Amino acid sequence: MEITRRKITDLIEENYVYAYVLYYLGIQFYEYSGNTLEQVCVQKGLNVRQVVQSLEAVGGINTDNQIPLDDLPIDLIIEYLKHTHYLFVRRKLPYVVRLIEKLDVVSTPLARDLQIVFPLFVEDFIGHIHEEEDTFFRYIALLQQAKYKRVNQGQLYFGMEKHSVQRFAMEHDTHDDEMQGLRTITNDYACTPSASQHLKVILLELQAFERELQVHARIENEVLFPKALRLEREVKGILSQAAKLN
Repeated sequence: MEITRRKITDLIEENYVYAYVLYYLGIQFYEYSGNTLEQVCVQKGLNVRQVVQSLEAVGGINTDNQIPLDDLPIDLIIEYLKHTHYLFVRRKLPYVVRLIEKLDVVSTPLARDLQIVFPLFVEDFIGHIHEEEDTFFRYIALLQQAKYKRVNQGQLYFGMEKHSVQRFAMEHDTHDDEMQGLRTITNDYACTPSASQHLKVILLELQAFERELQVHARIENEVLFPKALRLEREVKGILSQAAKLN
């Protein structure tokens, strides 16, 4: 059957990510589940062909392919991580927040718990991102500047006295399982046969978000931190040589 003649609920059942695409095109899937894609586009004044192209584009994305970061310089790795932070904070989390807000608390017993716990998770998560960018990423930028002798010596000494990559790595370990509370209240994102499609999409999105966080943490732990440690040692060597010359 042509995709435009299929019901929204059937499209979401086929691929839950379609719900995300439709949301950002102005279509809340839970409000139009019984309508066909063409009917909703007409109601919303959307170009049917463009909507179909957006759905087909996301359907063809292979999320298993990861960008090889090991050989990239440390500043590009940080830019990549900042970009993922932006996508988390500006795109993915607001979408899930909206889905949870619209859950029916009468027909979905889990709704109230999610509506209490998820905003707390989002607040803590965003705070962690800001702290990481304002302290750790800024410290790495300072080390980068020092490597090429583009920083004031006093500023460098103060920064290295206050921070260390090892300390950042130890503190980072405490944030590696931020979604434990959500796993607990959802029973590891288990979806019962009687669950609504709305709730099913939320649970699948939470699972997917946790996988993205795991990839993000691996990049930091296995790529960024080792590179940052080497950079820090290199800068300490430069400082040591400078001290011998004085």
